[in-house]
Amino acid sequence: MEFRIDRTAFAEAVGRAVRALPARTPVPVLGGLLLEADAGRLAVTGFDFEAAVRVEAEAEVSVPGRVLVLGRRLLDVCRVLPEGPVSCALEASRFTVEADGTRFGLSTLPLAEYPALPAAPAPYGTVDAAAFATAVAQVAVAAGRDDTLPLLTGVQLRLDGGEMTLSASDRYRYAVRRLEWKPGAAADGVVEAAEGVVEALLPSRRLLDVARSLGRCGDVLIGWDPAGGGGLMGFEGGPTRTALRLLDGRLPAYKSLFDMAGAAVAEVECEGLAEAVRRVAVVAEANSPVRLDFSGDGSVMLRAGFGDDVAVQRLPATLSGADEMPVAFNPAYLLDALTSFESPRVRLELLGAGQRALLHGVPDAGAGTAEAGTHRHLLMSVKQLV
Repeated sequence: MEFRIDRTAFAEAVGRAVRALPARTPVPVLGGLLLEADAGRLAVTGFDFEAAVRVEAEAEVSVPGRVLVLGRRLLDVCRVLPEGPVSCALEASRFTVEADGTRFGLSTLPLAEYPALPAAPAPYGTVDAAAFATAVAQVAVAAGRDDTLPLLTGVQLRLDGGEMTLSASDRYRYAVRRLEWKPGAAADGVVEAAEGVVEALLPSRRLLDVARSLGRCGDVLIGWDPAGGGGLMGFEGGPTRTALRLLDGRLPAYKSLFDMAGAAVAEVECEGLAEAVRRVAVVAEANSPVRLDFSGDGSVMLRAGFGDDVAVQRLPATLSGADEMPVAFNPAYLLDALTSFESPRVRLELLGAGQRALLHGVPDAGAGTAEAGTHRHLLMSVKQLV
């Protein structure tokens, strides 16, 4: 095996593929990146049974071949390589990397012990890469972090006709975002028990990383094979192809939760409210709520802290459906919700202390955003007001 490749392209391919490697593993070969050189291309693959990432780059291949090298060590080498062409070769059991007089020798891992890579799911349709990255980021903040409850650590992806719906919940909040996507010929021909609807629960951290890495690729090709996909969903954009293994189960239905009949409605400038929450929460103890008192006089008063350690700030706001509405939220959850919106203003539908609150964006008149009416974030307010 022998090839030459541009240092930037090599480092980018290794850096993307290494994200699939596990932080710790009892299986040493899973810490390796598979490098395959053939016909003017270098493919770098990382795999840990839950995700497979394959990145291709142009290379001058003198001798085709395959090698398995410790991924994070190779990434460290790529980071310190000088700019310009990089020459790589397999010499017996050593993989050499050389650039501008600097030479590294790396030990290799046994290829025979490397697990078989999953087959790429069949193409199913496409979605705008930037819109997809934004949507995943907006809902992933509501996914759980407790790995003992894997169902709640996922983002549910639903494909129904020309609409994609992403949703996530950790029991205390529930985020939903809808966006357009373009079904392909394979999707048009699918007839399932659920009338052609596809639902897949994907690990949120993995999906967020995939969406971010593909955000500038123009379109993301989604791969799905309902007949024999092996529990995988694929995402391809530019030189990068990723397959994610699905989580078992599905999130609880949210339709009834998002029914806010009889709620008071408040509107406030989104960025200003987020900044005020950060400011007053400085005096709050861990997990202490921030109280918001909406009133019909056109303002909202934020309060946090206890005793002599308190902070307050008043902001302009509108309220309809009630003369006043006091609510309180976990400040971290409220900030996650507010910063997930791109709209300049946010509308809060409020049922009262200890009950649900539904947030969605309100665009400026004549200057709508893609998320308007399609992104909603449900929060549970704190029953005990401060």
